[in-house]
Amino acid sequence: MPVPRFTLARKGVKKDVAALMERAVDASTEAIVVGLPLHDDGSEGDGCRIARQVGDALAEASGLPVHYQDETLSTVTARDRLRAAGMSEKRQRAVIDQAAAGVILEDWLSEQRQR
Repeated sequence: MPVPRFTLARKGVKKDVAALMERAVDASTEAIVVGLPLHDDGSEGDGCRIARQVGDALAEASGLPVHYQDETLSTVTARDRLRAAGMSEKRQRAVIDQAAAGVILEDWLSEQRQR
């Protein structure tokens, strides 16, 4: 499973993009995958709008392709995996967002292999 390097506390699109450019985008970065928090019916809401704003700004700032991936059930999957690995609920809280990001990236990579 891919392992994200950090969790970003949201501070607004401009600040988020600056932090991501500084901490996550380097010469080895080939593409960026952004999770889309779709509603249960598959529609997009405010969370998706913000994710797309960040993704579009990252594409502009980095010149890299940005791909969007449905993040439905990523937290549930991550929690199940952490529990299966024997991690306590308390410890899970500290890493769940990173683990879910790994699931989102893994799902995107899996879809790419299927194409």
